Amino acid sequence: MDDETIDELDELEDTGSAERYEHYRVVSDKGQALMRVDKFLTNHLEKVSRNRIQEAADAGNLIANGKSVKSNYKVKPGDIITIELDFPKWELKIIPQDIPLEILYEDDDLLVVNKQAGMVVHPGHGNYSGTLVNALAWHLKDNPIFKGDDPRPGLVHRIDKDTSGILVVAKNEEAKAYLARQFFNKTSERTYIAMAWGVPNPPEGTITGYIGRHVANRLLMHNYTDESKGKWSVTHYNVIEDLGYVSLVECKLETGRTHQIRAHFKSIGHPLFNDVTYGGDDIRRGTTFAKYRQFISNCFEICPRQALHAKTLGFVHPRTKEFMQFDSQLPPDMTQLLAKWREYLSTRND
Repeated sequence: MDDETIDELDELEDTGSAERYEHYRVVSDKGQALMRVDKFLTNHLEKVSRNRIQEAADAGNLIANGKSVKSNYKVKPGDIITIELDFPKWELKIIPQDIPLEILYEDDDLLVVNKQAGMVVHPGHGNYSGTLVNALAWHLKDNPIFKGDDPRPGLVHRIDKDTSGILVVAKNEEAKAYLARQFFNKTSERTYIAMAWGVPNPPEGTITGYIGRHVANRLLMHNYTDESKGKWSVTHYNVIEDLGYVSLVECKLETGRTHQIRAHFKSIGHPLFNDVTYGGDDIRRGTTFAKYRQFISNCFEICPRQALHAKTLGFVHPRTKEFMQFDSQLPPDMTQLLAKWREYLSTRND
């Protein structure tokens, strides 16, 4: 899988896979009083939040005595409670690596990082080193939260490997819980800048739907109209520059699903420019002339990834309770791409 490899209990969907693997197993005592299974597991599993357990239940991954149950299931004496996922359990040790970080802000509770495109956020299947977490483990090597085998120490959200932009990282468990609650309750503020094929009509609007794994390709997310196939998602967008065959778009996230912006724009026929996964690496608008095809090829070389940048992030500080807002500049590849399209548009209009 790519950088969006699903962590245990994170962004889970029921895959319908014929083969499931047991990741957690707890047998209740003979004297166990009736208790909600999400609370029961929170008491028995270290470093697993109640929200994560509820998400696992919603995805069909929480099993009681061989049957899938919801988070309000009441555990009885002798119950066998397991969490089963569609990939084998794997052990992971975070290795600190001296990788440069662009830190926009840091204090005793958190730090804000501007992640470069191409960096995986956290270790996963096929990505055990060179990640943001490896870099953070070096930068915060004396911090106990970055010890052990937690693949997401301090992380409360993430962005794709080939998406650049801002992330907040917690430096203690209290800050992590406080920040995670804001993302879960959708009170954090996030703005992305993207280049999309074509110009959405209307130029300002909202894309909604239920995002879930594609039935034929687990690496793809799909925007469904059927609520049983995914999680509710909302992206507000505004075209900030019409560049003829492409457009520069500002996106504000109301929810934060895996590949949300990329899947949403694919669903309305405007995949992100050079998004290989969602069809943006083909010429979706324009002419068939060789000169234009060469121009697009040059653009792909300038920005060899989906043109998407997490530009702003706002949240309430876990200690001071003050609202903090961070902004970042477009990275060089997107800046050069934008300049090239502006130049093309100006010569075409001459």
